[in-house]
Amino acid sequence: MEKRGRSVEALKDFYSNKRVLITGHTGFKGSWISQILLNFRAEVCGIALRPKTEPNLFTLLNLDKRMNNHYVDIRDYDTIKKIFDQFEPEIVLHLAAQPLVIDSYKEPRYTYDVNIMGTVNICECVRLSDSVKSFVNITTDKVYENVEDENHYYREDEKLNGYDPYSNSKSCSELVTQSYIKSFFKIPVSTCRAGNVIGGGDFSANRIMVDSYFAASKERPIKVRNPNSVRPYQHVLEADMFYLMLAMKQYIDPSLAGHYNIGPNENDCITSGEIVKLFCQYWQGASYEFANVDGPHEANFLKLDSSKARNTLGWRPKWSVNEAVEKTVELYKTISRNDDIMSILNQQIDAYLG
Repeated sequence: MEKRGRSVEALKDFYSNKRVLITGHTGFKGSWISQILLNFRAEVCGIALRPKTEPNLFTLLNLDKRMNNHYVDIRDYDTIKKIFDQFEPEIVLHLAAQPLVIDSYKEPRYTYDVNIMGTVNICECVRLSDSVKSFVNITTDKVYENVEDENHYYREDEKLNGYDPYSNSKSCSELVTQSYIKSFFKIPVSTCRAGNVIGGGDFSANRIMVDSYFAASKERPIKVRNPNSVRPYQHVLEADMFYLMLAMKQYIDPSLAGHYNIGPNENDCITSGEIVKLFCQYWQGASYEFANVDGPHEANFLKLDSSKARNTLGWRPKWSVNEAVEKTVELYKTISRNDDIMSILNQQIDAYLG
């Protein structure tokens, strides 16, 4: 406990007054990480499109009024470059993306444009910046060529070849970043591949916890598609805190930069059906039914080997999938009651850090 306490204080001390630029700050993970950084007293600048859902966590937390906020398309290089020049970030976290597999089947060209050229634009701004000292590109666990083996855990050195346009475009984002690392960058740069994140405040369509929340809040059965598909579910704080820790550690020791998986413990890789059952345990009265959905291809088995993050950086997941679902339901219930969401969200952040 004492060691963890020291590491938390070191993280807070490091980010205090640091200039941190986040792309995709209006999204689910971006909103959480923006709130964390504000709690750490960092100077935070965000570049993203306006929130795409109503409601959305970014607006619920009034983040547009509490940070340096820019509604800009990640493909607009000239405007992004001006923001970099004005803000002079020390740390850059690149989260902006078209993040949904199903939407990538509907809009493949847009998905590739945002996820590849958006990364090129950020890499170019970092390359031309004199202020950036640490850069992290957040991609996805779906960048790997999926062999559909329930006993296989993907490692960082395996082939990048995502199946669908979303996954494939994020594989390309990784390759773009690697090329810039080899060709240009003199600063520490890492890419992070996180498992499926859950947490209160996500409202994007076709995500299992979001679908569960909307169905339960309307007292309708949760329709579970692909109930036997296995995913590395983890709370959003697991991923966001890892990004912040990595950006700090490679800032201090550039040799730590690299490619990292961030996934849960083995017993927390569960099926979609199992995680919905957990949701129903914590949301009293919720029910579910398995639905036959004639949709596009989605991977059946996806697990991550996170031993590199554990052995190199000393990282460990803190919350089990049960705790992650419990915290997710707690915040969704707060939202449904129109209670003080910021208070509960900050309590969860403090509980995770404690």
